[in-house]
Amino acid sequence: MDTIPPPAPHYDALLVLSFGGPEKAEDVMPFLESVVRGRGVPRERLEEVATHYAHFGGKSPLNDCNRQLVAALRQAFITKGPELKVYFGNRGWHPLLEDTVRQMRGDGIERALVFATSAFGSYSGCRQYREDLERARAAVGPGAPELFKLRLFHNHPGFLEAQVARVEQALARVPEERRASARVAFTAHSIPFTMDATSPYREQLEESCRLVAEAIGKREWQLVFQSRSGPPEVPWLEPDVVDHLDALTLIGVHDLVVVPIGFLADHMEVVWDLDVEAKERAAEHGIELYRAGTVGAHPRFVEMVRELVLERVEPGGRRPSLGVLGPSPDECAAGCCAYTRGRPAAHTAQE
Repeated sequence: MDTIPPPAPHYDALLVLSFGGPEKAEDVMPFLESVVRGRGVPRERLEEVATHYAHFGGKSPLNDCNRQLVAALRQAFITKGPELKVYFGNRGWHPLLEDTVRQMRGDGIERALVFATSAFGSYSGCRQYREDLERARAAVGPGAPELFKLRLFHNHPGFLEAQVARVEQALARVPEERRASARVAFTAHSIPFTMDATSPYREQLEESCRLVAEAIGKREWQLVFQSRSGPPEVPWLEPDVVDHLDALTLIGVHDLVVVPIGFLADHMEVVWDLDVEAKERAAEHGIELYRAGTVGAHPRFVEMVRELVLERVEPGGRRPSLGVLGPSPDECAAGCCAYTRGRPAAHTAQE
């Protein structure tokens, strides 16, 4: 007797979930205070970080980048399906996740998929998003929609192809006679060793970097880190991008393409740590620094999000991935990315 397959699960919406950032000067300190509440970060550290925002008029670029992604996804769903409403919420600033979930309940949403703007597995990049979703549902109370986070996608062809396109755009700005000798440095947010020990973060980053470097034909590349915070005695992933610049000058490098592969959209950490601090250090060494764009709302990346949605809407289909690690699971193992020694400091300074 033929077995009738179970019906595909039904979903009403997609929630794009990010971290968030202030959009005007008077919101900068309240945002920073909210992010570090209960973590013992000195007031002077917050004031120092506030100057980074002041450099850009008090506005983070992150929310606008995510709104562009949301708009592109809405259009993609209208054009190609599936028929899902698209919502936008943040962990750290308005529109806050809890408010968005409450709005979804009011709109009659019962089951929604969640696209978190993080490609790599770590406590702050995956598990904490799941915890925040559960807290938001609990805060909203009865009738809150069920929320199902989409899988990580560090080696999904759509992510990698969009990133390759951004790197090629940056390489095209290097003078043609020096393009072949230009070095490439991939950057990602540093995390504490203790967080890294329970997560696939570094392994996934290294695979993504290798795949992008192979696609652009670059053998000379390096994975480096940025945006370290927390007490100096606590070890974090290294080398820092600025230290890498110091090393490159010793071997006579003249051109460096920096690829913020660990960030899907422009954060304050991208525009300050790379476009200001790293660029200034590069200039001191006589190195031309070319910063590649984040994938943002690149059409191939937008299509990747749609493909991740289709994996859940139409189960049993393809789950594409490149490299050797394979596609990430929809549900993480119980102890994956656990981090219990205090709260992570990855977002105590900026987004």
